[in-house]
This record gives sequence, structure tokens and C-alpha cells, in this order.
Amino acid sequence: MQGMPLLLARVVLLAGLIVSVHARADEPMVVPPPLRVSFVDRATATAQDAIDQAMDLLGIRYRRGGSSPEAGFDCSGFVSHVFREGLGLVLPRSSKEMSKTGESIGRDELRPGDLVFFNTMRRAFSHVGIYLGDNQFVHAPRSGGRVRIEDLRDGYWMKRFNGARRVNPD
Repeated sequence: MQGMPLLLARVVLLAGLIVSVHARADEPMVVPPPLRVSFVDRATATAQDAIDQAMDLLGIRYRRGGSSPEAGFDCSGFVSHVFREGLGLVLPRSSKEMSKTGESIGRDELRPGDLVFFNTMRRAFSHVGIYLGDNQFVHAPRSGGRVRIEDLRDGYWMKRFNGARRVNPD
């Protein structure tokens, strides 16, 4: 461990020598203009980041109260984890509380990254998932299950659909 600072110093010195060969003080520094990204592009990118994060978790087992890949997930723990890790957005812990965040949207307005809510325990907003597009959503279903993709047009989910919310991280 004592040799670690010395090794680090040598690496930094070597990197400085390599860079200095290519940079001259009398040359003007060229700085590219900042990329102009529209608000819509940023929103789409962040929704895609959340979806990518969710897809990486397919197959993780369900665990009541779970909120990590190691322990397993319940539905709200899964959604919270995805939005926190994929977008840096902290959502409430329960599906009921999540149903009060963001903007309420109709089923015909769904876009990838929106939250979809269901009545699966004889109470409104007792289950939550993340809309993927094309009537598909991803969620942590129930005890004994694993994170998976479902179709909103399936009779079970159609009967229990409670609504949707668009959570905007900006």
C-alpha cells in the first residue's frame, strides 16, 4: 500500500509527458460549440435511460418490501430503483404515493417511461409498472414471480388499470 502513491505519481507524470508532446502553448485551443439538445430530446433520452435500467433487471425475483437487485423487488421498489438509478430521480416508496406524483395522463397518451397503475389488491393504485411502448409494461409482479414484461391489453390488466402518470425529472 505504501508504494501506491508513488505509482500514482508516476502514472500522472507519464500521462503529462504524453499529453505535452501533442499540445503546444502557442497553438489556439479549439473548443467545440455546445451541443444544442431540445427539451423533447432530453426527455426522450431520460425515458430511454429508465427503460434501459428496467430491462437490465428482467428476471430479478419478487420480494415484498424489496428495493434492490440483490434482495429482490416489489413493484414500487422496482420502479423507485429504476428511476433513481436510471434518472437520478427519487420517487415515493409506495405505489399509492407514486400515483400522486407527476402529471395524470390518459391511456391513449402513454409514452415510454410513464408509470402505469393497477388495482390488484382491491384498492386503487396498489400496483405500479413502467410503460415501455406498444402496450407493453415492465413490473415486479407478485410473490414467486420475477421482474417481467406484460401486455396492457391482457384482460387481467385491462380490468385493473387505474391510470397513468408522467413523471418529469426536469
